[in-house]
Amino acid sequence: MNNTTKTAEQTQALVRKSLARRYRAERRFRLYGIAAVAAGIGFVIFLFGTIFAQGASVFRQSYVQLTIVYDPETIDPAGTRVPEELVAADDQALVRAALRERFPNVEGRSNLRELYGIVSSAASIELQRRVVADPSIIGQRETLWLLADDTVDMLLKEKVWRSAPEDERRLSDQQIGFIDALRADGTLKLRFNAAFLSNGDSRDPEQAGVRGALIGSALTLLITLLLSFPIGVGAAIYLEEFAPRNRITDVIEININNLAAVPSIVFGLLGLATFIGFFGMPRSAPLVGGFVLTLLTLPTIIIASRAALKAVPPSIREAALGMGASRLQMVGHHVLPLAIPGMLTGAIIGMARALGESAPLLMIGMVAFIVDVPSGITDPATALPVQVFLWSDLPERAFVERTSGVIIVLLLFLIVMNATAVILRNKFEKRW
Repeated sequence: MNNTTKTAEQTQALVRKSLARRYRAERRFRLYGIAAVAAGIGFVIFLFGTIFAQGASVFRQSYVQLTIVYDPETIDPAGTRVPEELVAADDQALVRAALRERFPNVEGRSNLRELYGIVSSAASIELQRRVVADPSIIGQRETLWLLADDTVDMLLKEKVWRSAPEDERRLSDQQIGFIDALRADGTLKLRFNAAFLSNGDSRDPEQAGVRGALIGSALTLLITLLLSFPIGVGAAIYLEEFAPRNRITDVIEININNLAAVPSIVFGLLGLATFIGFFGMPRSAPLVGGFVLTLLTLPTIIIASRAALKAVPPSIREAALGMGASRLQMVGHHVLPLAIPGMLTGAIIGMARALGESAPLLMIGMVAFIVDVPSGITDPATALPVQVFLWSDLPERAFVERTSGVIIVLLLFLIVMNATAVILRNKFEKRW
């Protein structure tokens, strides 16, 4: 009896010891999981925090308030008011005259050159636009807020240290004095940067905007969605509901799964050789970009759509067929409406991947420097991820914040696009 009791106690002790080890292992595993999730969240917060810290300032830009005298002798000495002659006028001379009027004591060519460098070259373009739109302002005075140079903007945003030696910064001590004088009387301020959202690309940072890349991305994704979603859903329906199970369909399914893992640049090479080289389509066009991204997203949409079709209970199919519906009616009236939310999920994943891709677009020429905003799917254009690539390689300090600003616009575009897709998915979702 004593031996039996002793053996039972030993067994219980071993079991308790084993359970204690198992519980400790489970707690460690849970802690590892929590630590991994926390590390991931921390990295995401650090990444987005860095992007927003560097890019939020792009939505404010330095502007100089100047009183412009539209001198007829400078703008239209012949007095014809012909638009062709008004466009050819030296509008930059009006900006220089306004700066000399503001700082009448500045003399000498080098000093005046430093004074003129405070205002961006975009100021003359703005004056030209105003004169051509309304020639009646010639001979009058007007007070305007004109775009400042990017070096001035960096100083006002405290991204250029004025305490650095003069030979280590682009602004001289005299130019900093001009800037301080303008700030003291309230004629140099940071204002909302509407040009960043309304302008196309530019070599001058203060004039560069994302409108061209934004419209290029929207047109490219529109072409991609119009092609990839119906083709992908149609292929998934055929393979899942109608295709016979044989060696040919097995090969097709294997190739679709393999294509989902092919590097994106391969699709760019395929698009370059096929759509541009063989069919002669225009380079740098959203039309070609949409075709290439369609090839990229098709495997993802097909796989997700097939999974959505498989998730529909077999009883739905059996009930429809039992009521006398044809196979096509069963799929179109009963299976497809229940699978649409899952298919939209696949489309969301595919479009999100297409929005962030740059390698295939680089291969078809959408990396070109495009100033004009595209007005159609065949016009030269670029895309938001390509714009990030272009600006990140430029040496000017002001392009650093603009690169982060494009990423912010890209993220907002992605959020809006995904939110729209989620709303549509929830609207079409049916429960059984």
